[in-house]
Amino acid sequence: MEGFEEIKANVKKLPKISPKKILALIIILGLIIIFFTGFYTINPEEVGVIQRFGKYLTTTEPGLHFKIPFGIDVLTKVKVKQVYKEEFGFRTLRAGVKTQYSTRSYDNESLMLTGDLNIADVEWILQYRIKDPIKYLFKIRNIEETIRDLSESVTREIVGDRSVDEVIVISRKEIADQIQISLQQHLDDYGAGIEIYTINLQNVNPPDRVKPAFNDVNSAKQEKERIINEAWQRYNEVIPEAEGKAKRTIEEAEGYAVNRVNRAQGDAERFIEMYNQYRNARSVTKKRLYLETMQKILPKIEKVYIVDEAQQGILPLLNLDKEGK
Repeated sequence: MEGFEEIKANVKKLPKISPKKILALIIILGLIIIFFTGFYTINPEEVGVIQRFGKYLTTTEPGLHFKIPFGIDVLTKVKVKQVYKEEFGFRTLRAGVKTQYSTRSYDNESLMLTGDLNIADVEWILQYRIKDPIKYLFKIRNIEETIRDLSESVTREIVGDRSVDEVIVISRKEIADQIQISLQQHLDDYGAGIEIYTINLQNVNPPDRVKPAFNDVNSAKQEKERIINEAWQRYNEVIPEAEGKAKRTIEEAEGYAVNRVNRAQGDAERFIEMYNQYRNARSVTKKRLYLETMQKILPKIEKVYIVDEAQQGILPLLNLDKEGK
């Protein structure tokens, strides 16, 4: 009792506050609360989504705005210009000049079966932006998990339609583009409000246990390609040369044939002309032919003998040897 009386006495000693001061204090306190909870700022790279009693009300652009405080209007800021990133098959612990990656295994994400029943270890990066903040906030629950599940499902589907060589070496860019198109279609069907910025197949390799055998196969394929390329190079060197020689031979043969035909036609025409002249002047033509023939024959004869038909033997009258000529 004595303690209670002492407290009561101390309370009576406190200065009395008038109701006006209390009201003024409440008003000031309310203004402070309204100022700090009612006014808000939206940065240039984001928008503000306002909900009133849980129902979507409006979207505010960058700048200074006001909302009803005391939990009536609830603000959610959405970074619509920021590029978000999801990693599959690996995790980046710290990015920089020397990027550090997690040593934990993520084979459950990256190991995939290809169309030719081989296994590929596929690591990829998904980058996206929020194009519709309303759909992003209200259409899908756990949007990040949905994006990851869809990305993994689409990637496995597309990789499963390709051979291991296409996935690892030949068609990586084509596969990434196909994943981006298909994933965007699925997200649009779900109304996710997400725009896929890029898909990058970061690292695609065979599993560690089969890398030596895979490297041997690649070496054999490269050797095969090298031999084929050398054969084609030799083919391109020899075949055009042979074709050129064949073409030249054909052209020479055609030219020779034309020349022979022309010469034969000329000889025939000359013979016919000579024959017509012989028919008109047989004695003159006969003598001329005889003389022309002798002009061709005599220079080739080493010794000349003149024979008199009236004599019984040969008359050695002339010394017509080579020197005598």
